[in-house]
Amino acid sequence: MAHVMDFRQAGFDSLLEELEWRGLVSQSTDREQLASALDGEPITYYCGFDPTAASLHIGNLVQLINMRHLQLAGHRPIALVGGATGLIGDPRQSGERTLNPKDVVAGWAERLKAQIGGILETSGPNAVRFVSNYDWTAQMSVIDFLRDVGKNFRLGTMLAKDTVARRLNSEEGISFTEFSYQVLQGNDFLHLFDEYGCTLELGGSDQWGNLTSGLDLIHKVRGVDVNVFTSPIITDAQGKKFGKSEGNAVWLDATMLSPYKFYQFWINRPDAEMESLLKAFTFLPKSEIERLIEQSQADPGAREAQKTLAWEVTSFVHGEAATQAAIDASAALFGRGGDLGAIDADTLESVLEGFKVADGQGGYMFPQGGPGDRVIDAAVQAGLFKSGSEARRAIKSGGVYLNNARVEDDEAVLGQGDFLAGRFALIRRGKKALGVVEHQ
Repeated sequence: MAHVMDFRQAGFDSLLEELEWRGLVSQSTDREQLASALDGEPITYYCGFDPTAASLHIGNLVQLINMRHLQLAGHRPIALVGGATGLIGDPRQSGERTLNPKDVVAGWAERLKAQIGGILETSGPNAVRFVSNYDWTAQMSVIDFLRDVGKNFRLGTMLAKDTVARRLNSEEGISFTEFSYQVLQGNDFLHLFDEYGCTLELGGSDQWGNLTSGLDLIHKVRGVDVNVFTSPIITDAQGKKFGKSEGNAVWLDATMLSPYKFYQFWINRPDAEMESLLKAFTFLPKSEIERLIEQSQADPGAREAQKTLAWEVTSFVHGEAATQAAIDASAALFGRGGDLGAIDADTLESVLEGFKVADGQGGYMFPQGGPGDRVIDAAVQAGLFKSGSEARRAIKSGGVYLNNARVEDDEAVLGQGDFLAGRFALIRRGKKALGVVEHQ
């Protein structure tokens, strides 16, 4: 990750101004008060992450980036992994959530903590503090909850929240369980205010109603004004939210989405998105981002902005070693340098996932092959040629490669050593057409 410059060195009057320039602020409480708080003595702030899946995704990454900006400025982060709220789930715009078993939610919570700990500093004077709202919520009886917390909320205000109002007007409606979510989240902010002096909450813009419920609760019962601010929801080219509920989540967990595929997601973003993505998802200074955008406009074919974006975000999430391995694997795959044999089995399988062929039953698979098979037959199986005679002609003209080595003999056969990691033989037609056969 690039060195982070102080906002004043970059020409901003406040940390909040820099976050706004980066497109990381959507809504906030009193701007002057918030800016003053962020530029003053260290404050304690928090963001909540509900374990409603086994991994965070890039929608959550925006919150982690905001948390990191504040942590780098000296403020003290609290990461709330919602052991209680994760059992309920905040109201979605599209319908009621499926409730997950308690042991599953607890396991997911541990995985989320590990991911967050890999991104935020876990040592030093302002190390991230992990908390679970299950610790204080589970101790409350229903009577305690209704008397001590529920009495401070007014139904009219709760019904006016955007997501709640939208769900009420839908055919499915909303259950009392999800309706109560904003009360639980409001109580979380109050607890963290009392316990740790927390005065700021961060979240996505779809969480605005939940964030302000805590702000209003603290003002009502403690007579203190605290702050909240939200970041925009990240969407794809079709305007769809990048999230697990939309089926297009870009996961942060390497076992659910490999570093290679994560890297490829960023490097394949279009030129039109470069300015906004570099601002929001990297810590590069303003001058460097402006240089990259100018260079991208002058020489779009070089794709320097995309390469920088992919490196910065992937190394931030997965580390530099995994990111370099992803780059090396991609280069080696198409004969642009690097050692195919040095790619580990997991990375290799992830890289090759997109080269499966239709299995005739509505699915996709690697075509099967083994030692002794002719290269021309394997190439046809892999979908590179329509017939063996076509493959033979391509070999004779010097246009076929086996694991990046030109095939000279049109009767060449696959050997045991031709299967990388003992499984995959890569056959390439020309510079870009790649096929794979798998030995099992």
